[in-house]
Amino acid sequence: MNARIAGLLVVLLVLIGGGALLYYEQGQSRKPAAAGALGQPLLKGLQAAEVASISIREPGAAITLERKDAAWTIAERGGFPADVAKVREFVLKAIELKVGQMEPIGAADRARLKLDQSATRVQFGSADGKVQAALLAGKKYFRREPEQPDKAIGDGRFVMLPEQDKTLYIVSDPLTLATVNTAEWISKTGFAAEKVKSLEVLPPQGEGWRIERAADNADWKLSRARPGETLELTRANAAAYSLSRIELADVAPREVKSEDTGLARPTVVQASTFDGLVYTLKVGKLHGENHYARVAVEGKPQPEGKDAEERAKRLAERLPRETALAGHTLLIARSKLEDFLRPRAELLAKKENSKK
Repeated sequence: MNARIAGLLVVLLVLIGGGALLYYEQGQSRKPAAAGALGQPLLKGLQAAEVASISIREPGAAITLERKDAAWTIAERGGFPADVAKVREFVLKAIELKVGQMEPIGAADRARLKLDQSATRVQFGSADGKVQAALLAGKKYFRREPEQPDKAIGDGRFVMLPEQDKTLYIVSDPLTLATVNTAEWISKTGFAAEKVKSLEVLPPQGEGWRIERAADNADWKLSRARPGETLELTRANAAAYSLSRIELADVAPREVKSEDTGLARPTVVQASTFDGLVYTLKVGKLHGENHYARVAVEGKPQPEGKDAEERAKRLAERLPRETALAGHTLLIARSKLEDFLRPRAELLAKKENSKK
């Protein structure tokens, strides 16, 4: 190989190397500037220990969760207790949100993905009133479109950060708790009228009834029974037992009127217990599958028997929460109340026809 050919080869190698370098640099310049954010936390400033409030806003509705010492309450429901486990779960999921995909987004796509005025705005605040983090949650994200998208949970969620209105993010969590529906947030624990001694039901119209028993293990007796009437004990037991654990479906807004709830003329249910307590439950109209209701607890616990000390301790822990329910209009599932909202005739044993 002569010197001329060798020189040409050197020049060619330099040109090829320079072209490759130029191509690489151009490729890097075309690469999205934020590609390094993939897999990174979405809400970088969010710290669980510092969260003192969660504000969720949808068009025409809002819910504000506020931390009170170790408890959480719902401001729009008069400080009704929130489910602490759900609040903790929501905060931790928000902290764990990772950038799964990101794209530039324009006004048309924001509207299509419900990331405009129709978005759900979630804001986490600290005790000093400062905003720790916020996001806008839009439509659910599906890897494969289901037959009923509205009912499907979703594989993730389209979200935006308020300060970045031209960037769309996809996260792998559907954020099902990003909702203003108070039924998803309230503490469902209601009240428990245990060891019922007497139970009386007085409807606004028609005949009421009362049953009672002499001891916790004794049979029920129907008060003011007529000749030939026999109490169906299984139904009496079911009526009393159903009061031993009443869970809540939701809490009504403070501004709801008693004439709209039916609590101006309610069915009154009163249960006295062997522990010395009296539970008065007022049941109103149906709202969907739930009854409007109000409950009051009176008396001083005076448990008796072998487990009296243990029961006294449990009642002392439970009663403050139960008595606080008196300040709220509750919603209780119809299925929880149907055993003691029976008409009087349904408590009676059927008479057998005798053959002559």
